[in-house]
Amino acid sequence: MDVPFGGGCACGAIRYECTGAPRYMGNCHCTACQQATGSAYFPAVMVKEGEFSLLRGEPSWFERPSDRGHPMRRGFCPACGSPLFLVNGANTAVRVLYAGSLDDPSWYRPSREIYAASAQPWDLLHPDIPHDEGMPSRR
Repeated sequence: MDVPFGGGCACGAIRYECTGAPRYMGNCHCTACQQATGSAYFPAVMVKEGEFSLLRGEPSWFERPSDRGHPMRRGFCPACGSPLFLVNGANTAVRVLYAGSLDDPSWYRPSREIYAASAQPWDLLHPDIPHDEGMPSRR
């Protein structure tokens, strides 16, 4: 993975850039992420908010509370609907990118599976990384 790296939506209306390396990469299997992706999980890439820049376009936002009650704001392209990133109200110092929105998602390497208890029975979780039934506690 090269830094800086970037990404955007399918139609090109929204572009972003990150000037620092990701702090975390992992798969979230909670039902809210399944709905937001229309798939089995959210492949998440966490970056520092200060290292994230929106270069072009303005996302539309959808907000709903997390299972712990804080707001989860998901940004998506208003033109093509591509999911792009998430802002977690519990930690606004980071931005969480959808790996599929990266220009080169081939370097994505998840380090853990979270909300594995909500994983669909047809989804194959990565056997070589830790699985947490819910959100892991901060250590």
